[in-house]
Amino acid sequence: MTKTLMILRHAKSSWKDKNLKDYNRPLKKKGEEAAELLGKIIAHGKFQPDIILSSPAKRTKETAEIVSKFSEYKGPVDFVDAFYMGEPGDYIRSLRHLPDDVNRAMVVGHNPGLEALMQMLEGTVNALSTGAMGILDLELSHWGDLNSSTVGKLVKFWDPEEMDLKAIEEKMAQEKKDKKDKKDKKEKKEKKSKKKDKK
Repeated sequence: MTKTLMILRHAKSSWKDKNLKDYNRPLKKKGEEAAELLGKIIAHGKFQPDIILSSPAKRTKETAEIVSKFSEYKGPVDFVDAFYMGEPGDYIRSLRHLPDDVNRAMVVGHNPGLEALMQMLEGTVNALSTGAMGILDLELSHWGDLNSSTVGKLVKFWDPEEMDLKAIEEKMAQEKKDKKDKKDKKEKKEKKSKKKDKK
């Protein structure tokens, strides 16, 4: 039995207003676009989470809300104060309270805590740049058993810093179109077959 953990670092934030406190910094345009695309990737792959837990800082809140919208996620986004500047233990403590009918959980937060969490569970060093997300399958039946020794396997990883966002969006649009064309062709064939049977 496994549980799935989606670890998402907030997308690129703006430093435009030097008077803003770190907590209140919003996403910059590039960050919004990366979060939107990540949401579409999640929807395209049909691996929406059952719950999203996010830091309440503005940049993480905006990331979670954009990803939530474009991933077609229907559940709540719960904000956890401890995730702002949180350590791996803060994420683990919150996840341990999840009910067992949650099979796939997403956490949205900050470095260095998130990167350290992924390294702790997965065992290798994966740099988690802004907007990057890793999906881990955890050797776990109950969230309450999650701890620093839990073994995780990295099954998916996206890093907007290394991705051609436009090319990915175009590829997904083409795949969606091909799928629709295939469906339309099948339906047309079935209608034609039914008409033939009636004769």
